Amino acid sequence: MLNEQIRGLWLRAGGSLSPDEAAEYQRLVTEWAAAIRDEMVEAA
Repeated sequence: MLNEQIRGLWLRAGGSLSPDEAAEYQRLVTEWAAAIRDEMVEAA
């Protein structure tokens, strides 16, 4: 779901993020990275 939100953000922005979109992108990527870390810890 996070990947879809990130892709959708870029599509809506047309490849150039506004400051608000950049902040949302940063939040989504941070959340995505935390989820990936959690998956890796569970797998170990």
